[in-house]
Amino acid sequence: MTKEILKKPIPDKVKTLIDYAQGEGYCNNILQGEATAEELLAILTHCTPLMPQKGVEEWQREMFRKACDYVYNAYEKIVPLDFSKVSGIAAESPLELDLFRDVLDVPFPAPEHPTFTFIDLFAGMGGFRLAMQAQGGKCVFSSEWNTFSQKTYFANFGDMPFGDITKEVTKSYIPDRFDVLCAGFPCQPFSIAGVSKKKSLGRETGFKDKTQGTLFFDVADIISRHRPKAFYLENVKNLTSHDKGNTFRVIKETLEELNYSLHYLVMDGQTYVPQHRERIMIVGFDKERYHGEENFEFPEQHQATRSVKEILDPNIDPKYTLSDKLWEYLQNYAEKHRAKGNGFGYGLVDLNGITRTLSARYYKDGSEILIPQEGKNPRRLSPRECARLMGYPDEYMIDKVSDVQAYRQCGNSVIVPLITAVSENIIKCMEA
Repeated sequence: MTKEILKKPIPDKVKTLIDYAQGEGYCNNILQGEATAEELLAILTHCTPLMPQKGVEEWQREMFRKACDYVYNAYEKIVPLDFSKVSGIAAESPLELDLFRDVLDVPFPAPEHPTFTFIDLFAGMGGFRLAMQAQGGKCVFSSEWNTFSQKTYFANFGDMPFGDITKEVTKSYIPDRFDVLCAGFPCQPFSIAGVSKKKSLGRETGFKDKTQGTLFFDVADIISRHRPKAFYLENVKNLTSHDKGNTFRVIKETLEELNYSLHYLVMDGQTYVPQHRERIMIVGFDKERYHGEENFEFPEQHQATRSVKEILDPNIDPKYTLSDKLWEYLQNYAEKHRAKGNGFGYGLVDLNGITRTLSARYYKDGSEILIPQEGKNPRRLSPRECARLMGYPDEYMIDKVSDVQAYRQCGNSVIVPLITAVSENIIKCMEA
């Protein structure tokens, strides 16, 4: 669904509320005819005194409710909440009335007495936020372009993430100072043509030359502008070998050029959950502050201690059982590739073991992780079981979106207890 421009004037009461929270004149950043309804909601929910948490005064809650009602009503007038079906999947509005009604009663509010601040880029469904809040951190800015992920994030934390982080107007809402930058940025190749030409002419090249046009550029740009005490980046294991190693080389050079000491390690989520999921963790500390003397170490890794059966529901909806047609197709597909000497095929899980890596395509057929059933075809995991496989607590709300969107979000997410363990060590170093 496209982002619609907010055309209805912003009431003076709402402007007063935002300026009270963010500082006088803050509303001047909200350009009429450019801001979207989602962006205004992001601004409102990031207003520091009004973020859902204990200790918020009732008058602030009431003002906030009125402001949210305004955004919702403006949004409803722009986009009727009568969404058609797209490719057989019900299209959903990212802003539904129940979210506004519950916005001040969320399961994971900001800590009442935070000890540090952080920003959450490429926030997804909120794994980094859970980890950092567990250490006493308060999120002062979040960004996520996917509207369905925004919806899940909003339901759990009461913050609507800002959208496209590549836009300068979005970056303008980032507070001047914060302690930690978190980002699970996408893996993209860097173009070396322009850099090579400049070098051949004897010209200096900086990170902007090497990373322009990639989402990592925006991460580096924000680090450069705001100089947080530390950053924590997460990516796929193949980042180290992507584009023949050039991608990771440029990332390391860029972060070191920004005068940060680097620590990186490929870690497997099976230490914390019954899933084999390898990801590279990249942690950096500001050399201007710590002089490269921080005593940071990654948590110890060990073989899995949990099994798949621990995350399964005893009573499962029959809709997750594979149809005869799909089960036959998967078996034939696997047999065809076995005959060719390939390893492609479905993954029938040993319930006493761990699973393969959960992917964002799991919603299609669930083939990489199938649960055996006595006397029946195997079944796929439910969205709730997938969330458990990623380390999310059962209180985490994933039912504000369809099963398809929940599967996608889990497959794109981080292993929460792994991120939490690394975050704990980061904060210990910062506070030492």
